[in-house]
Amino acid sequence: MDGYHLPRAQLAAMPDPATAIYRRGAEFTFDGEGFYRLVQRLRERLTAASPTVFAPSFDHAIKDPVPDDVAISPGSRVIILEGLYLSLNREPWSSAAALMDESWFVGVDREIARARLVKRHVTSGIVPDTAAAEHRILSTDFLNADDIVKNRLPVQEMVPGNWRELSQDRLD
Repeated sequence: MDGYHLPRAQLAAMPDPATAIYRRGAEFTFDGEGFYRLVQRLRERLTAASPTVFAPSFDHAIKDPVPDDVAISPGSRVIILEGLYLSLNREPWSSAAALMDESWFVGVDREIARARLVKRHVTSGIVPDTAAAEHRILSTDFLNADDIVKNRLPVQEMVPGNWRELSQDRLD
């Protein structure tokens, strides 16, 4: 789903570009309609003449999506879609979710998420230091997470974010 981030130029053209750029990753900074159209295409009946479907990817070096970078062949029978808003109970995400055979939600402990986000934000250069990362997490990432959890559609499977530890406990 990362390929459906709105390009930086499009964020800069929004009515409040500073907020749009700062909040990149929030639901309104994605091309949800484009994602919905992809899911619709993937649900079309396959025939011998079915074309390869192309989806965008996201290039972290240029910090923008790359159109038509992921090829999904007509022979693909199992397609796994991953992303924050795939079970959001808000259009167009809910319409896309209705077309999926199953939806799973991977939960993650808030402190584990915070630690991972601090590292990612500092390492990728989004922020200069840990304090700035902590501020960004509270003012963007956790707002997004809270929105998703509060407005999530029912899913078929809830996967605990600590499944590795749970699996290891069973082996010991």
